[in-house]
Amino acid sequence: MLAVLCPGQGAQTPGMLAPWLELPHLRELLEHYSDVTELDLVTLGTTADAETIRDTRVAQPLLVAASLLSHHALGRPRADLAAGHSVGELAAAAVAGVLDDDAALVLVRERGRAMADAAVATPTGMTAVVGGRPEDVEAALARHGLTAANVNGGGQVVAAGTTEQLAALAADPPPRARVIPLQVAGAFHTEHMAPAVAAVRATAATLTPADPATTLLSNADGAAVPSGADALERLVTQVAGPVRWDLCCEQMLAAGVTAAVELCPGGVLTGLARRTLPGVETVALRSPDDLPAARELIDSHGGSR
Repeated sequence: MLAVLCPGQGAQTPGMLAPWLELPHLRELLEHYSDVTELDLVTLGTTADAETIRDTRVAQPLLVAASLLSHHALGRPRADLAAGHSVGELAAAAVAGVLDDDAALVLVRERGRAMADAAVATPTGMTAVVGGRPEDVEAALARHGLTAANVNGGGQVVAAGTTEQLAALAADPPPRARVIPLQVAGAFHTEHMAPAVAAVRATAATLTPADPATTLLSNADGAAVPSGADALERLVTQVAGPVRWDLCCEQMLAAGVTAAVELCPGGVLTGLARRTLPGVETVALRSPDDLPAARELIDSHGGSR
């Protein structure tokens, strides 16, 4: 059983799309995505610096476009299951057939703008907490007034809150845990993003989703989404709600997933999979050099191209 995974914000790196644009037709496709998102994704994906692509208005559309671009390069395989982390869930919705590429890009364009605007109100951010006993991590977050915005499994929780709260956590971390500031510009998936929900909902109301052709897992609770309308509503409420990637991983194991391909910019979710998806073979698409291994994995685990 094959899963296709789509990474979230923070996975972007400068120049990540440059090698992909050497493949036939992908530059033209990315230029079309640029028109839809009203961003120069060709420049942003090839020559822009790290600070430029850290901007939420840029990072979110760029990441969804990167996943969709690599999905096309892979031949748009028919997987058994799709899941995406945070903004990656919009790319996963396209992989699952709930939204077409253009609709997913329109939604992420407005999502990125709305979340960036919400982040301006108060200086906020996110910090990964790796290791430590769960009860100690929970106590530390509560002590500093932080929210567990992402529960990723494998001993990783992402804390979100104001910059002062995150600084306090860095000075007073849970025992036996590392705290790693993330390259994001706001406390996503928390109450700080509540102002963005209405704007994302207004855009979602202009879209016509289809029911999933491939099982689509929700970040909210790891459940398989029953309909296109439900998927769209979950994408809206996800903006200010925690990402439970740990529950998505539990559902993948329960469903019998045996292999997973992580779309570009791959690496983060397959890294987590080594701790959360025992026995599941993985390939991360970092560059076109990874396509042969991904195609071999797809062919050997029941996917179709």
